Amino acid sequence: MADHLEASVTLPSDPASVSAARAYVVGTLAEWGLPADTEVSDSIRLIISELATNAVQHTFGQSPTFTVDVALARDEHLRIAVTDSHPRFPRRLPAAVQQDNGRGLVIIRWLTAECGGRLRIRPTREGGKTISIELPWTVPAQPVPTAGRRQP
Repeated sequence: MADHLEASVTLPSDPASVSAARAYVVGTLAEWGLPADTEVSDSIRLIISELATNAVQHTFGQSPTFTVDVALARDEHLRIAVTDSHPRFPRRLPAAVQQDNGRGLVIIRWLTAECGGRLRIRPTREGGKTISIELPWTVPAQPVPTAGRRQP
């Protein structure tokens, strides 16, 4: 595989873009050799869903688009980043029992750590922010069988 691979897509800040972002990342990683039916793929699918949802919901219409960047360096490190133009950084919300949202970054941080990676939040030169995860690139030799399907 190449020493460095990159892919990027810019999407409108619209709820329909969450599934488009997820499909883009999963499709890109499948092209790079990560089967879609692995635990890592499932974690990445949830992480990108949360990142894209945050970019749509929490920019309050002040970021008309968001960009998803995917990079693989030397078959060792995977980086997935979502950038929007809203200047406000995410903040932790009180852990109210009745609260329906506000746990996205907690989920992202936990899943990233479980995969051996880390989460970063950085400002952009343009005044927005980039939230990224970095994971070790581990492609299994064979896909993990899905539940209920028998292997020969």
